[in-house]
Amino acid sequence: MGRLRYDGTSEPILIDDETLAHLKVIVGTKLRRQESFMMTWHPREGGDPGRLTVWMHPAIPLQFLFTSPYPHNIEKTRIEEMMRALNATGELVIDDYVQPKADSGSAPKS
Repeated sequence: MGRLRYDGTSEPILIDDETLAHLKVIVGTKLRRQESFMMTWHPREGGDPGRLTVWMHPAIPLQFLFTSPYPHNIEKTRIEEMMRALNATGELVIDDYVQPKADSGSAPKS
């Protein structure tokens, strides 16, 4: 289970490594273009039934922490679907893209 640490002070967002790898591409692309957006998720930790939304901005520190030492394969269609949804609404809802089962990591590429 990977972690996305936002702003350096908040509790990290727990998310499977495969989804986190795709999120890294989406977030990196948007912030590199200086395009801020909202990101929403239901926290897995603490048992809180609510949801959290943060404003993603290039000036706010981010850390992507992966459980696996190996990079995951990035699926072009998954990136396109996530980016299309984000561009349509201005909000990325992480729960819509989380893998049903946590991944322990991909094998190294040959």
